[in-house]
Amino acid sequence: MSVTDISFKRIQQLAIPAIIAGIAEPVLSSTDAAVVGNIPEFGTESLAAVGIVGTFLSMLIWVLGQTRSAISAIISQNLGAGTIEDLKSFPAQAVFFNIALSIIVLGGTYFFVEEIFSLLNAEGLILAYSIDYYNIRVWGFPLTLFTFAVFGIFRGLQTTFWPMIIAAIGALVNIGLDFALVYGVDGYIDPMGVVGAAWASLVAQILMALLSLILVLKKTNVSLRVTFPLHPEIKRLVSMSLNLFLRSLALNAALILSTREAAALGKEYIAAHTIAFNIWIFTAFFLDGYGAAGNILGGRILGERNFNNLWKLTKKVSLYNIGVATVLALLALALYQPLGAIFNKDPKVLEIFYGMFFMVLICLPFNAIAFTLDSIFKGLGEMEYLRNVLLSATILGFIPVLFFSKYQDWGLVGIWLALTVWVAWRGIALIIKYYRKYLPLVT
Repeated sequence: MSVTDISFKRIQQLAIPAIIAGIAEPVLSSTDAAVVGNIPEFGTESLAAVGIVGTFLSMLIWVLGQTRSAISAIISQNLGAGTIEDLKSFPAQAVFFNIALSIIVLGGTYFFVEEIFSLLNAEGLILAYSIDYYNIRVWGFPLTLFTFAVFGIFRGLQTTFWPMIIAAIGALVNIGLDFALVYGVDGYIDPMGVVGAAWASLVAQILMALLSLILVLKKTNVSLRVTFPLHPEIKRLVSMSLNLFLRSLALNAALILSTREAAALGKEYIAAHTIAFNIWIFTAFFLDGYGAAGNILGGRILGERNFNNLWKLTKKVSLYNIGVATVLALLALALYQPLGAIFNKDPKVLEIFYGMFFMVLICLPFNAIAFTLDSIFKGLGEMEYLRNVLLSATILGFIPVLFFSKYQDWGLVGIWLALTVWVAWRGIALIIKYYRKYLPLVT
C-alpha cells in the first residue's frame, strides 16, 4: 500500500482550493452585510437585521453541516485502509440523512422566527427586516446541507478542487445579484433592499446545489441512488454526527449569546459587532483551508496506521496556518480604517467598530491553532472529545468571561475578550490531547 503524500505541494493542492471553497459561505453573508449596510435609508437597521439572521442561520448550518466532517472522515479512513469498495451504498444514505435532518430542523424553527429574533433583542424595524430576510433565505438551508454533504464526499475522496469550483461560482453569482437586487437596476429592477439580499443568497444556494449534484455524478463513481439495507458505517455516521451536533450547539450558544449581548447595547453596537463578526468568520474559513488538508490527509493516514506521517502532517499544517494568521492580522491592521467603511458609513457605528476591532486581530493566532487541530481531530474521528472541549470552553470559559465583562461594562471589547478566551481554551485542550494520545504512537 502506498504511503499518503504529505509534501508541501500536495498540501497546497488540497488547502488552496479548500480556502476558496471555505470562504464562499462567509462571502455570501459578508456581501449581504456590506451591500445592505450601505443602503441610503435605514442602512444601519438593515445591517443589524442581516447580522442577527446571519448568526442564527450560521448556527443551523454549522450544527447540521458538521455531518460533512463525519462523511469525509469515514470515507478517507476507509480509503487509507484499502476498504473503499465496501462503501458503495454509504454516500447516498449519508446525503439522504443530511437532507432529512435539515427538513426536520427547518420545520421546527420556521413558525417561531419572530420569537427567536425577539430573544436576540431584535425589535421594531430591525425585527421586521430580520423576518423578511429570514423568510426567503431559509429555503436555501436544505440545499446548503445537501451541498455540504457532497463536499464531504469529495473531501473523503481526497479532492477539494470541485468544491472550490462550486463555491466560487455560487459566491460570484451571489455578489452580482446582491448589487442588482438590493440597489436595483435602473429601468429594469426596482430596489428591493434586505429582501433583495435574501433572494440573491437563495439563488446562489440553488445553483450550488445543482452544480454539486451534477459534479458528484460526473466526476466520481458515487451513486446517489438510495439502497437498503443501511450500510454499517451509517451507525458510526450517526454517532459522529450526534457528538458534532452537541458540539455545535455549544459553539453556537457562544456565538448567539455574543450577538444577543451586542444587540442589547443598541443598534449601532450590533451593527459594529456584525462587521467584526463577518471579518472574523472570513478569516476563520480562510484558516480552515489548511485545516481541511489536515482533515483529509489525517483521516487517510489514520487508516494506514502511519503515526509518524500523522505527526509530520500536524506540524506542517499548524505552522502553515500560523503563517496565514500572521499575514491576515498584518493585512487587517494595515486596512484597519477602510475595512469598517466597506460595511457601513454611520460615524457612530464606525467609532464603536474601530474601538474594538483590535480584539479580532488578537484572536487570530488562537484561531490558527484551534481550527487546525479541530479539523485534524475530525479526520481522526475524535468527535466525542471535540464535543467535550466545546462544552467546557463554552460553559467554563466563554460564559463566565462574557458576564464578568458585562458586569464590568466593557461593551464589545468584553464580548470579544470572551470569544478569544473561548478559542484559546479549545486550542490548548486539543494540544494536550494530541500530546497524550498520538505523540506516544510516533516511533
